[in-house]
Formats: sequence, structure tokens, C-alpha cells
Amino acid sequence: MKNATSAQVLPLLCKAAKQVCLSACLSLLLSPVSLAATYSVASAASLKQQLLDAIAGDTIVLSAGEYSGHFEIHQAITLTGEKGAIIDAEGRGSAITIFSSDVTISNLQIQHWGGDLYELDSGILLQDKANRVRIESSQFKGDGFGIYSENASHITVANNIISGNPALYKLDRGDGVYLKGVDAPVVHGNQISHVRDGVYLETSTNSLVFDNRFHSAQYGIHYMYTKHDEAYGNRVDSVDGGYAIMSSESVNLHQNQASNTIDFGVLLNISNHCIVSNNRLSQAHNPQGTAELGNEGKGIFIYGARDNEVSHNLFSTSDIGIYMAMGGEKNKVYGNQFVNNKTQVKYVGDSLLEWSHQGRGNYWSGHMGWDSNHDGIADKAYRPNDHLDKLFWLYPEARFLMNSPVVALLRWVQGQFEFGPATGIVDSFPLLGMSNVDRGPF
Repeated sequence: MKNATSAQVLPLLCKAAKQVCLSACLSLLLSPVSLAATYSVASAASLKQQLLDAIAGDTIVLSAGEYSGHFEIHQAITLTGEKGAIIDAEGRGSAITIFSSDVTISNLQIQHWGGDLYELDSGILLQDKANRVRIESSQFKGDGFGIYSENASHITVANNIISGNPALYKLDRGDGVYLKGVDAPVVHGNQISHVRDGVYLETSTNSLVFDNRFHSAQYGIHYMYTKHDEAYGNRVDSVDGGYAIMSSESVNLHQNQASNTIDFGVLLNISNHCIVSNNRLSQAHNPQGTAELGNEGKGIFIYGARDNEVSHNLFSTSDIGIYMAMGGEKNKVYGNQFVNNKTQVKYVGDSLLEWSHQGRGNYWSGHMGWDSNHDGIADKAYRPNDHLDKLFWLYPEARFLMNSPVVALLRWVQGQFEFGPATGIVDSFPLLGMSNVDRGPF
């Protein structure tokens, strides 16, 4: 068409343009058209009807006011509220039950749901396989579970205030957030109080729990049969126990705080390959605890747990800094600070354990060692407990002798001559001065 005239080219161009237009029109006609919309409701009846009529992608906005009853979500929608929108479950059942994946709930006040834990009464109850649900910026107050999810994945609970009923016995309350068999949940920025456990995870995997605040509960975070979890930036106060890791594997607990606990700051119970590092654990004190019963407050309690690492933590002002028993020998313990605990270490076992790593041990307040080369490490190994400590644990009625000259003499003699096989804890490279501790980013 090198020599084609205008009269010849013009029809061809028109034909091509028609084909392009036809193709574009067909594409528009055949592609799905989103009919999602935003609806406002102002009564419980209109909310229930709108939930029945909703399609995937819809947003339902609750006007300020109280919505009494129980509500179900069967589509992938967003349910949100204006300030002052309250859902009240009238003291029974669950306030909201979610059957669908890809649901978002935000900016609601949810209250007064039931307290039957066997029936899973919850502020928000997620049914099996309700995946990718997000619950955020809401307030919860009720007797049962705050948020309950089972057999799901990618659940996000963010920036909520969840409160149980302080009038109930602690173990009769629901957990703030209960996740069972949930993969990759994220729980962050919440304030949770007056519940059984703040966050309870069972048979879950790959959880991330960070920047939450817990108080007035049994435990802050409770892991049972979980794997590959991480928790950081959490704060726990006035609870029985801070962070309970039980029968779990590969939990990374770092940069958390716990204070004013009764039983423990951290519990490692029959768990393996966990890392407990850069945490601040203080004021674990049981006012009813006795050496006879072994229930004093513990900064960390390691019970039958092996192949874990406990490093760069601060254990301070507790009844016992670290308590290890029942086969807890094969763990790395180094770089920690043990400061002003009534008893720094209690080890119940028949092995001699080395608590240092690559030439650096732990800092022990009250240990006055020599440092001839000024490298911040004592010249001689330190034994934070010995045969005499074990004797006093077995016969606590003799504790009044601990500071007597006779005991001081026995400790000196024991240091010169070992009676029987050596047992207890030895730190071959004790750190002198807290400034010599390789502290992580507390």
C-alpha cells in the first residue's frame, strides 16, 4: 500500500476503529461489575436485615445508639460504627458471630455477652475457616471470651480495649483473645485486662503478638502446643504469670516486660528451641510462697525444658531470679543480669551446669570478684549456688543459719575442697558491673 490514496486508506482505518470499539464494549460487558455499596443503619432490626441483604464488599455503618441482640455475618463485608455505636448481647450468647472470610469489624463498642465458656460465648465468635478477619479499634466488655477463633488463618486483632468481669473468679472468665489452630495470627496494640489469659494460643503456628498491655489476669500471653511464634514489646503487670510457654517449640520472646507477678515473669515448661532474650522481668513475689512448697515468685521458671537460650535479660527484685528443675539442664544461660533477687538461683538437679557462652557469663549483684586485667570479667568462676544452698532448700527451717560465721566457714572450706561430685551452677566468666553486660535494645 505504498502508493495507496486517501480514499483507499480511510475505509481500512474506520474498520479497524470499529473492531477496537467492539472489543472494548465486549470486555466491559463480560467483566464483573462491582455492586458493593455503603449502607447506614440506625436500629437492631435494620442491622439484621442489612446483614441478610449484604453482598461481598459492602460496608455497613452503625449510627450512634444501642443495638441489642445477636448478629451474624455471612458475607465478606466491613462492619463499622460511628462514635457511640454499641452492640449489646443482653447477657447471653455471642454478640457477633462471623461465618465468612475477609470480614473487617472496626470502631464498635461490644458489651454484655454471655459467660458460658462451654458454649464459647464471645464478644466476637469466628466460626471454623473464617480466614483473614480483621478486628480493630473497638471496645469489648463482657464475661466470656473477648474474641474467639478456631481453625482459621491470618486473623488480625489490633488496637482494641478488651475487659472482662473483675467480679468473676479469674479462671471462670474467658480469655481476652483465644486462638486455637490458627495460623499466622497478628495481635498488636491492644489493652487487655480482667480476663483469664490476655492472649491464649493453642496448637497455633507463626503467631506475632506485639505492643500489647496486659494486667489483672492469670497470664499475659499463654502458649500451648504452638510452634514458630514471636512476641515483643508487650507489657504485663499485676498478673499471676507474665509469659507462659508450655509444650511449645521455637518461641522467640524478646524485648518484653513483666512486673508485679505472683508466680513467674516467664515460664518455660517442657518447651524446646525457644529464645528468651532482652526482657525485663521484675518483682515476681508470692506473698503466700514458701521454700517448703517451692512456690516463691520467680523471674523465670525453667521446668523440664531443653535446648533453649536465655540471654541478655534483666531478672530483678524477685523472690528467685531463676529457678530450674526437672531436667532443665541443656539450656544456654548467659549475658543476663541478676539484680537484688532474694535468691539469685535455685537449681534442683544433680548436674554441674555451666552458665556462660564464648567467654562471657552473667552479672550477679552482690558478687565481689577480682578483675586483675580490668576486662570486666572476674578472674575466678562464680558459684551462685552450691551444696549448702541445696541443704537449705531441703531443710528451710535452717535458713536462719545462712549468715552465721559457721556457714561462712563451711562455704570457704567447700571452695577449697569439693565434697562428692560437683553439682549446681557455675559461671566461669562472671561479669563485674552492669555496664559490662552486652545489653540488647530493652
